[in-house]
Parts: sequence; structure tokens; C-alpha cells
Amino acid sequence: MKKTVAFVCVHNSCRSQMAEGWAKKLGSDLLEAYSAGTEEYHEVKPLAVKVMKEAGVDMSGHYPKLLSDIPREVDILITMGCNVVCPSLPNSHSEDWGLDDPSGGPIEGYRQTRDLIKEKVEDLINRIKNKEI
Repeated sequence: MKKTVAFVCVHNSCRSQMAEGWAKKLGSDLLEAYSAGTEEYHEVKPLAVKVMKEAGVDMSGHYPKLLSDIPREVDILITMGCNVVCPSLPNSHSEDWGLDDPSGGPIEGYRQTRDLIKEKVEDLINRIKNKEI
């Protein structure tokens, strides 16, 4: 049975979107992945879409979502490092990845964030496979 995972950030425009993209590409057999934000935003950052495409992950159809747009309860809640508190999203495991937001910076910062998120998603998948989560 798949575990539901939600990646949560403030705007759901960059880091949480990348995490959802990686989770769907790398762990679709184990995970039902979602991402959401706590505040409305108008688009996924174009540089986030670009660097994910470079890595073979298509996020062209992604758009920012709010917590109210995803399941009300998940197995795993991952916050991206923006001190988001999600009391309305019950979960059985949560962790904060403490990632800096590359928004507004050069494309290289987006690439570094993309690669770090990939490593963290791979680690998450391995922990699920090993029944640590």
C-alpha cells in the first residue's frame, strides 16, 4: 500500500514542487505525492520548472496549491524549511528539511536545491522501503 506524502512550503512555487516532482518520478510505486503551500501564489517559479526539466522531470503542468487542495490527512508531512506549522494536516510522521529558498537568485542556486531535494527524496524512499517510516 502506498504512503501519502505532502511537501509543504509557504507559496508552493519552488522547493515543495521540486520535491513532489522527484517523489512522483522516483517513488511512484511507494508514494502518492502532493505539494501545497500556506499562502496563495500565482505560478511555479519558471527557473524551478527549467532545472527540473534539465534533470528529466516535467513540471510544466504543475501549479501552486493550498493545503485545502490536498488530502486532509497524510502519512508523511515534509516541510521545506520555512517554519511552516500545519496543525490542520494530521500525519503519522513529519520532518523539516531545512532547505534555503533559491527564489530570486541565479539558476545555479535552483540546481543545487534540485539536487539536494533529489537526495532527500531518495533517502525518504529508502527509509520507507526499510520500514523505518
